[in-house]
Amino acid sequence: MSISLFQIPLTKLQGVGPRKAGELHALGISSVGDLIEYYPFRYEDYRIRDLREVKDGERITIQGKIASMPSLQRFGGKSRLICRVMVDATLVTAVWFNRGFLKEQLALEREITLTGKWDQRRRQLTVADSEFPDRGGAKTGTLQPVYSVGGDMTQAAMRGLIEKALIQFGDYIPEILPTELTDKHGLMARKDAIAGIHRPENTRDGQEARRRMVYEELFLFQLKLQAYRAMHARKSDGLVHTVDNDEIRTFVGALPFELTGSQKQVINEILHDMKQPYVMNRLLQGDVGSGKTVVAAVALYATVRAGHQGALMVPTEILAEQHARSLGKMFESYGIQVGLLTGSVTERKRRDLIASLQMGLLDIVVGTHALIQEDVFFRSLGLVVTDEQHRFGVNQRSILRRKGMNPDVLTMTATPIPRTLAITVFGDMDVSTLRERPKGRKPIKTYSVKHELMDRVLGFIRKETSAGRQTFFICPLIEESEKLDVQNAIDLHIQLSQALPELTIGLLHGRMTATEKEETMAEFAAGKTHVLVSTTVIEVGVDVPNATLMIVMDADRFGLSQLHQLRGRVGRGEHQSYCILIADPKSENGQERMRAMTETDDGFEISRRDLEIRGPGEFFGTKQSGMPEFRLANLLNDFEVLEQARDDAAALTSSEAFWSSPGYGSLRDYLARESQHRDEPLD
Repeated sequence: MSISLFQIPLTKLQGVGPRKAGELHALGISSVGDLIEYYPFRYEDYRIRDLREVKDGERITIQGKIASMPSLQRFGGKSRLICRVMVDATLVTAVWFNRGFLKEQLALEREITLTGKWDQRRRQLTVADSEFPDRGGAKTGTLQPVYSVGGDMTQAAMRGLIEKALIQFGDYIPEILPTELTDKHGLMARKDAIAGIHRPENTRDGQEARRRMVYEELFLFQLKLQAYRAMHARKSDGLVHTVDNDEIRTFVGALPFELTGSQKQVINEILHDMKQPYVMNRLLQGDVGSGKTVVAAVALYATVRAGHQGALMVPTEILAEQHARSLGKMFESYGIQVGLLTGSVTERKRRDLIASLQMGLLDIVVGTHALIQEDVFFRSLGLVVTDEQHRFGVNQRSILRRKGMNPDVLTMTATPIPRTLAITVFGDMDVSTLRERPKGRKPIKTYSVKHELMDRVLGFIRKETSAGRQTFFICPLIEESEKLDVQNAIDLHIQLSQALPELTIGLLHGRMTATEKEETMAEFAAGKTHVLVSTTVIEVGVDVPNATLMIVMDADRFGLSQLHQLRGRVGRGEHQSYCILIADPKSENGQERMRAMTETDDGFEISRRDLEIRGPGEFFGTKQSGMPEFRLANLLNDFEVLEQARDDAAALTSSEAFWSSPGYGSLRDYLARESQHRDEPLD
């Protein structure tokens, strides 16, 4: 009879009562299955080392005979126990702190095993753990797992409980992977792998056990993504866009600039998808200023020419207003009507716009989350474009898709993602990447300075202003905060107005009304304002080609990708641009980010470093992106395994046998259980 370890309560384990079960619950362990798959995050090495191979400061285990009578010293309520131990031909000084009770056990010529930190110069070991072989020496020669524990739960207790669980229930650990995959990659049996992670015989066995379980973890995650993708591809019920290539060429040829090779390639990929009977689900990623908006405009033009409507959803009203203006100008001579729908649109305008959408009088609508409200309907929604997709939750994006009959979906992000993570997070999408800068764009020169150099920064502002250029000045908060000692926009606006009386200083922040924000941005874009003091409301998409100087106050308070986004607000015109990061040199993580910013302006490299600093969960925002928290897999180090798992899952789910053969029943059951966590069912 099949038994699920995740349905067996902890109290079924020998020696576990309600109290012990409560301690395990506090660690997120609710069943025997959870306990067995509660993996160690590192190991303590109790294998005996040769002192000739040991480096100073290493944690080592040695074995020898006690060669001197122990000496116990007491000081201030603490104690230090010292004796000499002969290890092969070397006399080692062993030191225990606050272990006076061991003195009586340290008899001359008695064998002892010591683990601790080695001091090469003094030939001294600061002992963390010791055992006597004549009493068994359970740890000696082993790799001991170290678990995340807390409360009353100790390492020894956790090791003991997991050992009991493996003995009592180990035979019920099921094999999940089909034989064809374990044979293909030379993977050990699942039962042996789990046991090998908890109690590895040696380093190689431990590595093989981990390799098996990392592959399984990544394969099962990819299986969900690829199955979802396969199910939708099999339906073939998307809109087929009938696109005239000559019309597209004419539209592109009329643009006031030449597209990069990268833009042309991506446009071809998107148009190819739009002509197919399946639903396009494509991610367009590119660095700041790489020209994603133009690519989206070509796709929107194509959907309108094919007789459908397009929607562009963006995270902020400022960005929505900017896109509506730029698309309106771009499409004006083609008779294509563009509307704007945000929370600030008056009720009358909103009613008129919704009516126009329903009757098909409006071809393209640009908006914020206001687009997904219940009363917004389209006559024929053919293409959904979501900009800065990580700002929207999975459900928000899904609601907009459901406004049409399986419209094509283009998702854009200016946070470039390393290939490994694109496979992981967007495994159910095709990925297009813009890597080239538009012609004529110059690299932005970036500097990190201390607060004490503010006078020089002000001098630089005057210099750029005298050359006819403009400046963004960014700070983290709107008003003064008692919790954070950081500059705020309102105070900074006052200070700069006093320090630079000859200049016009504007102020922009999220608490202003839409009209106030639009007026402020319009004045800055028209060159009437020399310096714009702002919060990160301008982080995404704002385009002022004449702005050549980006100054970020308290830059150590910002994330690396956010700093890169802010830097991308300048360098959009023909003149040399600069980014000055004013940071606290005492902030260790902050300085690490400053080094990254000054060493590279490649968004993909910035993204990689940001991932190293923050980890994938925080990098994406786990709740927003569906980023998994893997138990064992490390997306930076296990990228080869990830690609194998992705390819295997894609091949399996695209085969008819996977969906019908009894041999894959357990995997199909797994998908059925997991599908309820997605925003759309598998079938």
